[in-house]
Amino acid sequence: MPEDDARATSAAPEPDLGVLTGILFRALQDELWHTMAHEGFDDLTPRHGALLAHLRPDGVRPSELSQLAGLHKQIIGNTVDELEALGYVERRPDPADRRAKLVVPTERGTAEIAAARRVLAAIGRRHADAIGAEEYARFMRSLTRIAHLQQRAVQQP
Repeated sequence: MPEDDARATSAAPEPDLGVLTGILFRALQDELWHTMAHEGFDDLTPRHGALLAHLRPDGVRPSELSQLAGLHKQIIGNTVDELEALGYVERRPDPADRRAKLVVPTERGTAEIAAARRVLAAIGRRHADAIGAEEYARFMRSLTRIAHLQQRAVQQP
């Protein structure tokens, strides 16, 4: 085997989209939840965060949470039960349809959401400082477009 071919096959492959997004996701999760635990939210896990990230002050129906979080309705129901027991959310009748329920953040839930947003904003500022604000803004625009493209591709029948 020629020397160039041997080097090409023994060299580590460049990280692909899956590897890079996995690294980024795990590192963000680790930093976020480590920081959140220090801020007094040590009773939560990333599974809870997947739901809390999509709450609005006026509430969200569980079916919409399922769609937004990309999780099965049963998982959403179980997670809402856990968050309700922990004091982060409550279920209320939907004023638009009294038969439906809304998942509404409590005062503690609202505080957690605000804290998570602060932590993520600080991480974003750190990244922008490292690579430049303009490049980071471009990255975020591109990442947003790619995430939406991928989400639509998965939703196609």
